[in-house]
Amino acid sequence: MSNRINFWLIFSFLVPLLVAIPIVTVFLSFFETTGNYFDLLKDTLLLRYVSNSFILLSGVLFLTFVFGVIAAYFVSFYNFPGVNFFKWALILSFAVPAYIYAYSLVAFFENYGTAFTILTFFFGEGDYNKYIPKFDGLIGSIFSISFSLFGYVYVLTRASFIFQSHNLIEVGKNLGLSTKENFFKIILPSARPAIVVGLSLVAMETLSDFGTVDFFSISTLTTAIYNAWISFDDLATANQLSLVLLLFVLLLFIIENLSRKGAKYHQNSKGNKAIPKINLKGSISFFASFFCFTLFFCSFVFPVSQMTYWTIKFPKYFQDIDFWSLNINTILLVFLSSIFLITFSFMSNYGNRVSKSKLISYLSTFSISGYALPGIILAVAFITFISWFSDLLSSVFAFGGFKNVFIGSTLGLVIAYFVRFFSLSFNGIKSGYSKINNSIDENAYLLGYSKLKTFTNIHLPYLKTNILLVGVLIALEIIKELPITLILRPFNFETFATKAYSYAAQDLLEAAAFPSLCLIIWASVFILLISKYILSEK
Repeated sequence: MSNRINFWLIFSFLVPLLVAIPIVTVFLSFFETTGNYFDLLKDTLLLRYVSNSFILLSGVLFLTFVFGVIAAYFVSFYNFPGVNFFKWALILSFAVPAYIYAYSLVAFFENYGTAFTILTFFFGEGDYNKYIPKFDGLIGSIFSISFSLFGYVYVLTRASFIFQSHNLIEVGKNLGLSTKENFFKIILPSARPAIVVGLSLVAMETLSDFGTVDFFSISTLTTAIYNAWISFDDLATANQLSLVLLLFVLLLFIIENLSRKGAKYHQNSKGNKAIPKINLKGSISFFASFFCFTLFFCSFVFPVSQMTYWTIKFPKYFQDIDFWSLNINTILLVFLSSIFLITFSFMSNYGNRVSKSKLISYLSTFSISGYALPGIILAVAFITFISWFSDLLSSVFAFGGFKNVFIGSTLGLVIAYFVRFFSLSFNGIKSGYSKINNSIDENAYLLGYSKLKTFTNIHLPYLKTNILLVGVLIALEIIKELPITLILRPFNFETFATKAYSYAAQDLLEAAAFPSLCLIIWASVFILLISKYILSEK
């Protein structure tokens, strides 16, 4: 038994070590000598990168809070026309990456774009361009990222609203609080943890966004990191900028933890009744339907319609794209990464269960921190570590070629995905294991079952739903992931995300439409597969 425990201890130490490598690499690389590019940045553009990142983050957090909380409030507490449709339709915003939304926004509102075509069709020739608003720069980036990410706030806030105590809300009514006062003094404060978690996810995704800010030519820390590595071949500067961005992310976590110090949000009563929905009538009913419809239209229908329009209007670009190759490459990454992530997640969770060691539990908790790393930081740190380790092997053992095994290879991509998305997989399996009583394992051992047989005959069948859910979540993330895939992919290896980006980078939005549409369709299918779990009211 001790040998097996030692195995789990060793394994559970290696997993967080793998996740810790990018963080340690970024910190150590801060002291390396850099080229002239970093000196240029310090004296000129670094302050602009930081300020743009802060403005972008502030704008996105505000809009996602407004969109997500109001939508969740309406669908959770009220009945109005279309409420059953909107409660799941609003999560389809997850299917549209922010950079694809940016392509749609520019294509529609640019000079002689889709808006101009529509106005010309209905009202004849005219100088409409001066009346069509332009969404570019920071404004375009904020809108694109907000409509793409508000779903995080919506889903988590809705779940919190649904599971709030009916007794607590009734107390507010008995105290004479109006509907507005009840919302601001009871409902909203009770949902604070869920809202903060949703906004934290939005913040991490915003700070790590590359495709959107690069498309709008916004100088942020993310684009600075990419340019330092790709354009100036200055890996040390890329790591130093990565440290600045990483400190930005850590600062957000510290502020959030300090802001809720000592606060309690749990409910002590176990017999909470379901909250009855109120039937809305008149203008307020119209406003609720109009708000949810507008949010659904802007976040999903609008980009899908724009991409569909370009695909139909310019069929020549459809013929120039190797559709099957893009599908095979995307599915290959999804399949390999899912197998790798789910297998290691099972081993880590089973190690916790078998050894019952606090050390393993602490290390496993640390191993899920990789999700907080922006993809661009992870990619640069991965390249830095592999380059350093390859040089070490070459100097000590005269072993060359190690770098090529991991950089610019499918294996390197899968390992980077593992670090980035291990949190999703680990927590997904852990939530299922938490529902399997330890007494079931003990009874199986008494019946002569080995640990392996207990795992295969009892744990796996019970956790099959969790495996499906985790696999779909991983697929959804990898299909949309851009910075890691863009930097670490093999030569001439394209996915729908990288193909759309490469066309957009050449200002060929019409050509980017078809791969963008395919990406949205794939993502929508996966979202619909897990929608009943995301929107569960049990």
